[in-house]
Amino acid sequence: MISSAPPSHGRLKIERVETFLVDLPTIRPHKLSVATMEGQTLMIVRLYASDGVVGVGEGTTIAGLAYGPESPEGMKLAIDTYVAPVLCGCDPGRVQDTMRTIGAVVKGNHFAKCAIETALLDAQGKRFGLPVSELLGGRVRDTLPVAWTLASGDTGRDIAEAEAMLASRRHRIFKLKIGRQGVDADIAHVAEIKKALGERASIRVDVNMAWTETDAVRGLHGLRDAGCDMVEQPVARVAALARLTARGILPIMADEVLQGPASAFDLAQRHAADIFAVKVLQSGGLIAAGQVGAIADAAGVGLYGGTMLEGAVSTVASAHVFASFPHLDWGTELFGPLLITEEILETPLRYADFELEIPTGPGLGVTLDEDRLNHFRRDGSRRLSGAVASASAVGV
Repeated sequence: MISSAPPSHGRLKIERVETFLVDLPTIRPHKLSVATMEGQTLMIVRLYASDGVVGVGEGTTIAGLAYGPESPEGMKLAIDTYVAPVLCGCDPGRVQDTMRTIGAVVKGNHFAKCAIETALLDAQGKRFGLPVSELLGGRVRDTLPVAWTLASGDTGRDIAEAEAMLASRRHRIFKLKIGRQGVDADIAHVAEIKKALGERASIRVDVNMAWTETDAVRGLHGLRDAGCDMVEQPVARVAALARLTARGILPIMADEVLQGPASAFDLAQRHAADIFAVKVLQSGGLIAAGQVGAIADAAGVGLYGGTMLEGAVSTVASAHVFASFPHLDWGTELFGPLLITEEILETPLRYADFELEIPTGPGLGVTLDEDRLNHFRRDGSRRLSGAVASASAVGV
């Protein structure tokens, strides 16, 4: 439960909403069944409150609109045009009430709303001197196991990448992006990597809805024989996902069909997955992601902390949520900042001994590096994408 704001001489209000886009390069092309990512764009939002507290949030997605209905550019437009004017009538110290007000006038737009809620919670934590995880019920862990996605598309390169991660004690859980090739080729790719890594690593796959149900049945049998531990979203339809789960060939994880608490309840009721990949952006916010986790716990569904390949801000926000989950048997995938070549925090996140350390400072517990952030702003001196869009500062 979110506490109310501390007493003040006057009612708190948001004085200004700032949004801008940041284009960052990645260490390599990231190949999924739906697209190949050559870089990552972040939408950063800052809320300036009348008590002098500034809250920061982030919205991003996988490969723009190739993955889902929102893009960083669309999030910025939605906030500037529709959300910012609503915020002028809200008290930023009353986080859930503010989000309820926004939800009454802005439908959908889960990613944009999550960025706003993150900024509100960051500011609230700073007011009270508490980490966001404590506002969400309190953390039960201080570090999170983090998987690494092997998505170069080349078997030999993926094996070499995994060996380097094991040697540096950064990751020992690996998720392979498959679905671009035929089923037999995908199984062979997974089998060769598992054979090379053996029991030193857990191997999972993400099909990103690329298979038909018939292909999925054959693929699941082949992946089980190859030593795969889990399969994420092999098909697009919930009914097909439920039938595959009922076969019990391999644990099935729901991702793209999991769009917040209502869908979580439906999936649990239909026994459509063994595991939920919880994503704060896809859920519509940190509080909603917590509700997804509670539904999973009540239904006996396993939990995994998912990612939209976020930058540092949204990754930390996710970490605060997952730190509060009583059960997190399948770990997390919060490696987004490691895929990006450029650091935008004054103090980088710490990944060590196969886990991510969760910041303990007030709010999100991180501070943006303004010089580097300004350097990579789309309206700044360097345009990595070649696109031009103006950042805005909306007074409310």
